[in-house]
Amino acid sequence: MARGCLQGVKYLMFAFNLLFWGNFATLSSSFPSLSAANLLIVTGTFVMAIGFVGCIGAIKENKCLLLTFFVLLLLVFLLEATIAVLFFAYTDQIDRYAQRDLKKGLHLYGTQGNVGLTNAWSIIQTDFRCCGVSNYTDWFEVYNATRVPDSCCLEFSESCGLHAPGTWWKAPCYETVKMWLQENLLAVGVFGLCTALVQILGLTFAMTMYCQVVKADTYCA
Repeated sequence: MARGCLQGVKYLMFAFNLLFWGNFATLSSSFPSLSAANLLIVTGTFVMAIGFVGCIGAIKENKCLLLTFFVLLLLVFLLEATIAVLFFAYTDQIDRYAQRDLKKGLHLYGTQGNVGLTNAWSIIQTDFRCCGVSNYTDWFEVYNATRVPDSCCLEFSESCGLHAPGTWWKAPCYETVKMWLQENLLAVGVFGLCTALVQILGLTFAMTMYCQVVKADTYCA
């Protein structure tokens, strides 16, 4: 019976790791060239390595690998929880830093090697109908002229960013996106809870299988 239970947990572990691995691999390749995406790529690679350890540990029924997987996944879970707590504790400071950093990033718009950042700003300004971080005048410092990217225009046309301010979106992108996130906070919260649940299930599977392997080894001995 213990052996049958072990086999069941073994395949649950393997399925969990394939799901966890695949989701992060897809996520990491979704935002190329962005600095935030580079962070996601590094994180995704790390999680893939953890998933690989878990898969091999589940298939080989290796105690060392299962315990390693459990400890690493627990560290990731605790790190995410710590970041979440710090985010809510220092929201104002993060707001100020984010706006400063985004304004610096505007100067990279349209420059060589920053296609990802350029496309991201174009998409955000078009989809959210906004312009600049705080307002459209943020772009004046970038161009050293009364000009904005064409993605800021109410009606897109070639070089429309050179026209009068009356033809541009007035809403600040930072506050617009922030408001959208707040309106969709429930969805964001559900996503966070689902991610935490998947990780907790992984921890449960890993520890259950580890205990079953230990019992099986003890029984065989």
